[in-house]
Amino acid sequence: AAQHFNVAEDDVAFTSAGIRAGVELISFADLCRLAHLNRVSLAANGYYATPKIEYDRSKHKGRPFLYFAYGAALSEVVIDTLTGEHKVLAVDILHDVGRSINPAIDRGQIEGGFVQGMGWLTTEELVYGDDGRLLTHAPSTYKIPTANDRPARMDIRIWERGLNREETIHRSKAVGEPPFMLAISVFSALTQAVAAAAPGKGMPKLDAPATPERILKAVTELQSRNG
Repeated sequence: AAQHFNVAEDDVAFTSAGIRAGVELISFADLCRLAHLNRVSLAANGYYATPKIEYDRSKHKGRPFLYFAYGAALSEVVIDTLTGEHKVLAVDILHDVGRSINPAIDRGQIEGGFVQGMGWLTTEELVYGDDGRLLTHAPSTYKIPTANDRPARMDIRIWERGLNREETIHRSKAVGEPPFMLAISVFSALTQAVAAAAPGKGMPKLDAPATPERILKAVTELQSRNG
């Protein structure tokens, strides 16, 4: 803007009406278009190296992460003992994000990570042929969660007293993959549901992913178990 209108950079200001360059006024959209036509990049690049990271893999000692995020989840499920199908009815999540910068985005990340973890533990199965070729290689064979698999009730709360001890931006914590692990509560609930199908028979042999076939097999094995 300063170059185009031949004014000093100090004479350029962003206002609610647009960008003012001296006595000239131009909209933000028009200025971006002008930059594009003049082959001026509006992108910025940067590099960040996480501090305080030191880890000796050979000795399994050191500090592999700058900080940790914590969370807790409670899941309620129901299973069909005749088909092995299941449904996640409700989920309650409390997650530590430090001092949240944007709670709406954080909640979205928590929900997305949790549902992804549900798929990992219930439907996403890797099946290989005798020749070592992956058979579940497409959406038609590798089942990922859909909107219909989302629990009817999903209560996600951010720990209000969260505070990162490290000097991060506003003492916040990243919310990427940690909520993924909270879906273990779904697998644990399915294990307990199978156990409830045969009271007094102990814990079932249920492996992940807990597909309908594996749930039905676990129910059948548990019900036929002596003791």
